[in-house]
Amino acid sequence: MEYKLRIMKINIVTIIILITGLLPLASHSQAKSYTFEQLDSLQTIERRKVIVFIHTDWCRYCQAMKKTTFKAKEVVKMLDEHYWFIQLNAEEKRTIQFNGQVYNFKPTGNNIGIHGLAEQLGSKDGKVSFPTVCIISPDYNVLIRYDQFISAPNFLKLIKDINEFSR
Repeated sequence: MEYKLRIMKINIVTIIILITGLLPLASHSQAKSYTFEQLDSLQTIERRKVIVFIHTDWCRYCQAMKKTTFKAKEVVKMLDEHYWFIQLNAEEKRTIQFNGQVYNFKPTGNNIGIHGLAEQLGSKDGKVSFPTVCIISPDYNVLIRYDQFISAPNFLKLIKDINEFSR
């Protein structure tokens, strides 16, 4: 009886060690994110398309994409290997230099507004929706704006379609 209890304790300890040791492997990674200011030097290293994720802190669909789409293993791998990925908070107040232009936050009321670059890149029919994913050529021309939540499988399909279209 004592032998069986000892084996059970060893097995339980082994299981706990295995589970706690494997948990970090099960967690999802995040795609490497860059800034607009880094793009020119990154493009000299390797010319790639740019994917800009325009979001806000209050948008639940934006937050859902951060937690699911942009943490999906296949999406992270694809972004890290083939694109320059930028996350742009549309309500960010810092000045951003991009493509020879300077963009600033534009207040629209008391403590609210939109960043000029988010407006420039994300506007579709004169308005910006959140979330918006912009795919930009290496020459900084907007190829597509997708202005709604997109799951990881659909994001991968969209990227594949854009790559086939822009060859």
